[in-house]
Amino acid sequence: MNQAKSGGGAELARNVRRVARLEIPGGGQVTVEGNFVYVGHMKPPHGTTIIDVSDPARPKPLHTLMLHDSYSHTHKARVAGDLMIVNVEQNNRHLMRRGARLPEVEAKLAAGLSRPATDAQIAAELKVKPEDVPVLRESNKRGYADGGFRVYDIADRSRPRLLSYTKTHGFGVHRFDMDARYAYISTEMEGYVGNILVIYDLAKPDAPQEVSRWWLPGQHVAGGETPTWESYKNRLHHALRSGDELWAAVWNAGLRVIDVSDIRRPRTVAEYNYHPPFPEPTHTVLPVPFPVAGRRIAVAVDEEHDHIPGQPHAGLWVFDVSDLADIRPLSMFHVGEMDSPWSRTGRFGAHQFQEHLSDTLVYVTWFSGGLRIVDVADPSLPREVGHFIPEPSGGNASPQSNDVDVDARGLIYLLDRNQGLDILEYTGAR
Repeated sequence: MNQAKSGGGAELARNVRRVARLEIPGGGQVTVEGNFVYVGHMKPPHGTTIIDVSDPARPKPLHTLMLHDSYSHTHKARVAGDLMIVNVEQNNRHLMRRGARLPEVEAKLAAGLSRPATDAQIAAELKVKPEDVPVLRESNKRGYADGGFRVYDIADRSRPRLLSYTKTHGFGVHRFDMDARYAYISTEMEGYVGNILVIYDLAKPDAPQEVSRWWLPGQHVAGGETPTWESYKNRLHHALRSGDELWAAVWNAGLRVIDVSDIRRPRTVAEYNYHPPFPEPTHTVLPVPFPVAGRRIAVAVDEEHDHIPGQPHAGLWVFDVSDLADIRPLSMFHVGEMDSPWSRTGRFGAHQFQEHLSDTLVYVTWFSGGLRIVDVADPSLPREVGHFIPEPSGGNASPQSNDVDVDARGLIYLLDRNQGLDILEYTGAR
């Protein structure tokens, strides 16, 4: 067992050692395939970086795709063979979405005041900063029509070649999955409220073709449906393929299992929702690809948002999915605020785990709680077997461990939302 402590005495590492660290701009997703790592950066002008990790102690950046403006980010990247897909999504979309109410708020305040409202008054109504109001005005005037995804040929990892750019709608594409034939895209589409699933055929990667769509009943407003929820609370975050199933996290609607044995007619075969009482939305869900303790189980992780005192932080779930008609929760795993010296200085709670499972170890990012390695061999009592909390860098107040992937060698790639990529090794017993 190896241990490291912060100056305040908190344990920063247990059963995990750092192999290397690369100080690169922070990102939203890290994907590792073979000897290469792909990082989708959180903020423009940095788009996607490809890194050679054939020698993991000396990672070597090969190429960074740069963005031409500050209106989009491409913070997600997935790879299948020599194809790479990156998302295109409006930068600062949560702030920009508030701008949709700007004309209504300005008119309402002006009517009540008998004069135009100040930016400070408008900001208070929109729950933004006064300096954000001119940004929202400019964004509304400019509009946004760039959302979608790009497909690259990466046969030469040092020189990605753009094959196609598919525009979707609205704020564009968020997280997604892909394989050698299909892309499972989470995106806004015209006529729908919130992100839905759109499946594209990649047989001709220079011209991806839409195959089918899936959405929650109530999202297709142009088709006469009416949401039973407020705003964008229920929507697809993303769906991951496992055999002929897609496992979909649908935010405040919990999870769904989608049968894609007929790829042109995806159909819902299971659902489970635990909101309320749990306040944090479902971010990712995936089944373990083998029986555990005589059951088929799945793990799901919620995403921590603005924490409400008195409510639980986002955590990791374990479900019994042996009978899709009767999904049952078996357990949860949580990290206490005392387990990180930065739990009160930065966003703290669960976010994401590696999107492929090969044993009972689940590698979970916990924002300012770093990386937590959780063994679900006993599905009723998951236990932490190791963790690693990187110290803040780049002048940031806390680490913000955002995404994680694990390669065939067992090496762990931990990506910070603000800055830095750590390459780690789990040294504990399996």
